[in-house]
Amino acid sequence: MTVARTVCLGFIAVILVGMLLLLLPISHADGGWGNWLVALFTSTSAVCVTGLVVVDTGSYYSFWGQLFITALIQVGGLGYMTATTFLLLLLGRKFGLRDKVAIQQSLDKQGMAGADQLLRSIISVTAILELSGAFAMMPVFMPEYGARQGIWMAVFHSISAFNNAGFGLLPDSLIRYATSLPINIVISTLIILGGIGYQVIMDCYLWGRDRLQGRRERAVFSLNFKIVISTTIFLLLLGTVLIFFVESRNPGTLVGLSWQDQLLISWFQSVMPRTAGFNSLDYAQMSEVGWFITIVLMFIGASPGGTGGGLKTTTFRILYECTKTALQGKDEVVSYQRQIPFPLILKAVGVLFGSLVTVLTASTLIELADPAVSLLQVLFEVVSGFATVGLSTGITASLTVFSKLVLIAVMYVGRVGVLLLLAAVLGDPARSTVNYPEENLLVG
Repeated sequence: MTVARTVCLGFIAVILVGMLLLLLPISHADGGWGNWLVALFTSTSAVCVTGLVVVDTGSYYSFWGQLFITALIQVGGLGYMTATTFLLLLLGRKFGLRDKVAIQQSLDKQGMAGADQLLRSIISVTAILELSGAFAMMPVFMPEYGARQGIWMAVFHSISAFNNAGFGLLPDSLIRYATSLPINIVISTLIILGGIGYQVIMDCYLWGRDRLQGRRERAVFSLNFKIVISTTIFLLLLGTVLIFFVESRNPGTLVGLSWQDQLLISWFQSVMPRTAGFNSLDYAQMSEVGWFITIVLMFIGASPGGTGGGLKTTTFRILYECTKTALQGKDEVVSYQRQIPFPLILKAVGVLFGSLVTVLTASTLIELADPAVSLLQVLFEVVSGFATVGLSTGITASLTVFSKLVLIAVMYVGRVGVLLLLAAVLGDPARSTVNYPEENLLVG
């Protein structure tokens, strides 16, 4: 039982437990037993922090069902090993070597030193940001829905946003709050913070603390920090400009709104493909060009160590730097005056290839099972599931049982990661003592 197998089987166990909880009569608004496929799909979507749904969460599930979904989102966002190890620490168990290795692999952390402190800081940051987001949204929800329901909606949406889950309690997601500045700012901030990764958040916190305390030493940020921040900002701004340019002429989305509201909605829809899943406009009315832009942003996804999925910003940046290096005729891949190790390049190529194979295979299977649905909509749905985004053009509920099972598998693969899943299936690789001679071949 390797660490990779422990993580993969752990996610399956949590999904199955969630399915059983969502089948119970107390989980449903009508008090009856649930449908197994709906429960399995919802549980997988929650644990994999995706947000794709086949029923309306707010009306189909009771308070207890919504509470179970919130718990599944929290476990899925933190990661199976992070959540279970923290619970064991609360019970007084010592932090062993196997736990440190598991945390290192699940968070993609270099080295095992300070793993227990990192775990505690992750839980603290999560709690602080989720509570802050809930308190910030209460003044919006409470006057409209009352104190009790307003507080619950603020808490639910805050947890869902920070964990990049995209689950909402309103049938139109956040379309009715498309021009609400507080909701747009709070939800966007939570999603961005959840997506950039805990280590980046802590680096920002330490830098800000030093400045407030009057320490003027020059901060030395890691290469991971520089790449994550710069790539995230670039994608957010690029997505905003592209969506604004494309959809500002679409009568079904942005036409008829002021340019300020158009810009606000475009910004929100640029943030959402970072694997969040909320929407403030109807994606069924979005243009095909808008769908394609969103697919690309979803496929790139969030950053390592965060609550989002996708190819990841660092993988995208490594591939970009490799392409630039090849075009310049150089032999070393360099970014911010740091050389990128060759094993990381191999890992990035492996993630890209595995992701493409998963998306194309799933899209082909769903298109064969549901030929009436356009291929672009199917690709949108599959990428949304694989990147654990949750955005949809509205076809999820109408898909066949087979297609829904394919989406369940895609969401699971996207959450645990292609390489981790392969490591769980194949086991630890055996080291080879044989070195083979090099030989060139034609490329390109």
